[in-house]
Amino acid sequence: MRFVRFQIGKEPPQYGWLYEEMVGRLEGTPLGEFRRLDVEFPLEAVRLLPPVLPGKIIGIGRNYFEHAREHGVEVPEVPLLFLKPPSAIIGPGDPILLPPQSARVEHEAELAVVIGRRARWVSADQAQHFVLGYTIANDVTARDLQRRDGQWTRGKGFDTFCPIGPWIDTNCDPADLLINCRVNGELRQMASTREMVFTVQQLIAFITSVMTLEPGDIILTGTPAGTGPIEAGDLVSITIEGLGELENPAVQALPEK
Repeated sequence: MRFVRFQIGKEPPQYGWLYEEMVGRLEGTPLGEFRRLDVEFPLEAVRLLPPVLPGKIIGIGRNYFEHAREHGVEVPEVPLLFLKPPSAIIGPGDPILLPPQSARVEHEAELAVVIGRRARWVSADQAQHFVLGYTIANDVTARDLQRRDGQWTRGKGFDTFCPIGPWIDTNCDPADLLINCRVNGELRQMASTREMVFTVQQLIAFITSVMTLEPGDIILTGTPAGTGPIEAGDLVSITIEGLGELENPAVQALPEK
């Protein structure tokens, strides 16, 4: 099943479900009890929003061998965790705002895991029972600030630095999915999730040994090699096999006065 969050005109945002190219409303939410209503809206007639509003976003650094190699760093012996703030979340089509503090902002195409049940001290072989589904994410990073600070909060924490969408797919098998990232049609990243250092199940087991995961929390599973700069006017398009496409334009943000 595919879950969406959507808006029609000035109506409040609502959860729905997708059947072919039609959207139906949900009574309730995918994170609890819900009932599907009849499909009634063509997909192109609704505005897709971030499919979930997470309480926290857990990122994983250096989870692809080639990505670690291109940055000249070692692959970690255990998952390398960092956090992005929920204020970084945007949806399909929303602009990535390039902050004036940074001279080099980069795209990072990633598979995102959406947690469906409260999880603490979960074993790897039980991890899948706590997953609602999967979506596409872009772990946008101000690379110069990340390197300058020596820790990652500022470089990865700007508003709009976590596009997700277009929907949550509950039937996806994350073991071997092809990830592509294009900027203005130029291929930048291409790899399979089978190349991850730590699997989704291993990541959930490790994270839940540290912190409790709540329904709606998101895990960004790491990015393949090929990350590169984006500039104002660029269009970043990420596709993951079976999960659709996430597109976001890049726009220069001006300092607020």
